[in-house]
Amino acid sequence: MGYYFLKLDIKTFKKFLREVQRKKKRTAISILCDVIYSVFRYNVSLLEYFQFHYYNLDHLERKTYAGTGTLYEYQLVMNPKNHRRTLEDKRVFNKVYKEFIAHDFADLESLKNNPGIAARLISNSSGKLVLKKHDGQCGIGIEVIDSNGLTSETVIKQMENVGNDMVESFITQHPDLMELSPSGLNTVRIHTQLTPLDEVDILGCRLRISVNSIVDNMAAGNMAAPMDTDTGMITGPAVYSDITKDPADNHPVTGIQILNFQVPYWRETISMIKRAALHNKLCRSVGWDVAITADGPELVEGNHDWCKLVWQLPVQKGLKSILDSHLENHKLNQKT
Repeated sequence: MGYYFLKLDIKTFKKFLREVQRKKKRTAISILCDVIYSVFRYNVSLLEYFQFHYYNLDHLERKTYAGTGTLYEYQLVMNPKNHRRTLEDKRVFNKVYKEFIAHDFADLESLKNNPGIAARLISNSSGKLVLKKHDGQCGIGIEVIDSNGLTSETVIKQMENVGNDMVESFITQHPDLMELSPSGLNTVRIHTQLTPLDEVDILGCRLRISVNSIVDNMAAGNMAAPMDTDTGMITGPAVYSDITKDPADNHPVTGIQILNFQVPYWRETISMIKRAALHNKLCRSVGWDVAITADGPELVEGNHDWCKLVWQLPVQKGLKSILDSHLENHKLNQKT
């Protein structure tokens, strides 16, 4: 509870509270009591009470959701802390998974030691650079800048001014995804779990869709839509983590239909992800972010602490039973 209060976005909490008061005609006190009860009873955070729509659910329905507490405990087992650096540090990730990455990248130290690397990055065909932190999360601090007229010195200065220590060439997404939402790179989030026999189980696929944003994270106000794992087609409306916004069948800015949208290169995407999931078996449950370009899929990053909201909200149901099943199989395998 202390952790949840420490991390709580008070402004968002108050907005959600007012929304539920309005919708359900309940007092703030009655809702707050239910929130506190749910934190202890279902292992969810204060905001997740609203995001999972617990105010509409009975006990059996609430039990089906995997909240922050459940995912934290699950990922500690599947992705031990001493094995996470490959996924936590983007500099290490890009080196370990370089065979799955097509865009160019470098860290700040490399730029300082070799100006030729900066020159190579500046001249990339997209005409843009992406600046980020090696341990950044949820798209926080990411900058997309025009590379025209830049020098190695100006790139380094810009990075140092905002505290970024990585630079990458901008990924130009597939024309179909650009038409859907051109403001940012729209990535596919694919959740994988390795079984005790090292088979790759795909727990779910979601298309993260930017809405007037250079990033596509739900935490930044964007949407996510459910996908058919076999076909790569979107099977339902895109949803927000903001409960004041309704699900959308069409993109709110471009008007392009989201429902039944076909993500290109799907067979190649699934094939790549299965190989990536087996590339480093020390982290067994990963949320992969995949960019789809005109030339095919490539990895952007892997997350050992993948988001429960992106996984569950788009399908509008709790998926905790899937984790329970894998956890049980893992424990049985450990015993044998």
